[in-house]
Amino acid sequence: MKASQLFFPTLREVPADAEFTSHKLLLRAGFIRRLGPGIYSFLPLGWKVLRKVEQVLREEFDRIGAQEVLLPALQPIDIWRETGRWQGRQGEVMYTVTDHSGREWTLGPTHEEVITDIVRGDIRSYRQLPLYVYQIQNKFRDELRPRGGLLRCREFTMLDGYSFHTDWEDLDRAFADTVTACDAAYGRCGLDYKRVEAFGGAIGGKDTVEYMVFTPNGEDTVLACDSCGYLANVELAAIGERGASVTPPPAADAPAHEAVATPGAKTVDQVCSFLKCSPKRLVKTLLYAADGEPVAALVRGDRELNEGKLQAALGCSTLVMADDAQVQLLTGAPVGFAGPVGLDCRIVADREVARMADYITGANQADTHYRHVHPGRDFTLAMVADLRNATKGDPCPRCEGTFTVERGIEIGHIFKLGTRYTEAMGATYQDENGEDHPMVMGCYGPGVSRTLAAVAETLSDKDGLVWPAEIAPFEAIILLVNPSDAAQFEAASRLYAELQARGVETLLDERDERSGVKFKDADLIGVPVQVVVGRTLAEGKVELRTRRDKAAETVPVADAADAVANMVARLKAERR
Repeated sequence: MKASQLFFPTLREVPADAEFTSHKLLLRAGFIRRLGPGIYSFLPLGWKVLRKVEQVLREEFDRIGAQEVLLPALQPIDIWRETGRWQGRQGEVMYTVTDHSGREWTLGPTHEEVITDIVRGDIRSYRQLPLYVYQIQNKFRDELRPRGGLLRCREFTMLDGYSFHTDWEDLDRAFADTVTACDAAYGRCGLDYKRVEAFGGAIGGKDTVEYMVFTPNGEDTVLACDSCGYLANVELAAIGERGASVTPPPAADAPAHEAVATPGAKTVDQVCSFLKCSPKRLVKTLLYAADGEPVAALVRGDRELNEGKLQAALGCSTLVMADDAQVQLLTGAPVGFAGPVGLDCRIVADREVARMADYITGANQADTHYRHVHPGRDFTLAMVADLRNATKGDPCPRCEGTFTVERGIEIGHIFKLGTRYTEAMGATYQDENGEDHPMVMGCYGPGVSRTLAAVAETLSDKDGLVWPAEIAPFEAIILLVNPSDAAQFEAASRLYAELQARGVETLLDERDERSGVKFKDADLIGVPVQVVVGRTLAEGKVELRTRRDKAAETVPVADAADAVANMVARLKAERR
């Protein structure tokens, strides 16, 4: 490709709405353009990289025996109702469309229901299993706060893999194969990734693993043990007990709880400021409906409740925070004054709260709190569990180490789903005795556009992007310093033809621009190998360097094509 014909509208100024490094550079380098919040167009350079990331993933999933399909983005809501996910996700992340007949459809954020619907109609016998298919397609999510360019979008590209098995042991093998495929793909894309234990969320499942790239701009919080290497997303990270008792301390000699007026003080900060106390002395009471039944969860005032842990502890299918009207009905008070004393519902507490005594809570009365509250004496706990988000310094659950905190970008998430979808949708197989069993299912979701963004976020410098050769928009760029110099023009054109013949994807920058502009653009778009045809041509040589380290060498013009091809091959081999 010749640069004079390539559409890559670079920007010299950083867009005002761009926060993340990847967002800034992909816009500046002319890879993407914003159409609306969380909606981006891929221009030629961005599209080339996206397709190469797709191809890397495709090759690695093909290698483990997965078969590629293409599933509809437009899905009937009826199949989501079969699994109960529509009831839990409606109004949260899904776009809905009503057709001319009044039937409702959704633009799919994921495809578990779609593939299970196919499999239940076409798989009958254990002899047809296992089955492993995948697709690469755009997905849709009604993201409330799109940000970070391609990192949090309303439309994005993913690979979805789905496997079906006769038992968990067979699923375990497919899961291990998928780990191998993802490891290889992300390595080829140049990413320094980590596998992190994660929460299944709305998709569900167990033994879920997220692929993370650690970076200061990461959106996810990861807890890392400083001793044993345990890594877990904050949504899942368990907190070690270190032998601490969860039995409430005796309250025989403690003063009785008493009401204290706290006019207008609803938040933790407001209450602590009014009562001149630490948040560590206050207990928050958070109200939920668990499978439709009211439940109160207690955490210390300076802690964050982890809804995933709460749902797991309760063993409920749905967990929804109570709205203002429900809080008023349950407590007799407006939001901000809920407390466990006198509350007529199941009360569960974080282990930390169960070990506390003499604390402050809401009084279930407007503008009122209680102090000198003791569990066991003033209210009864139905359950004690690890319910809060882990933080820096908390004990590791697996060793004597403690947690540090990292920020990460999620680039993929893989799940062992089990029978959640197949039981709900009647996807069964007959064993050798003719008995029906639900298929055991796995799903696997490497992000494509997120991988591109993660590479741009972590492989860059002050001058621009630094693409790995495997996914770079071009493998080499020839910088023709002076297009009006006949000798330079002829040498650059000949080298371009030779590289094309050797299968090296090459961009020839023969534009009538100052050499400084060409060098800046080459660094900005991040092509891994740069060839400069300029002043050294008088000596019969060209300058060769990599974008990554910019260490230059001169090679004879006659040897330049082989030297460039070998350099590209070496850069690719480093990642395989």
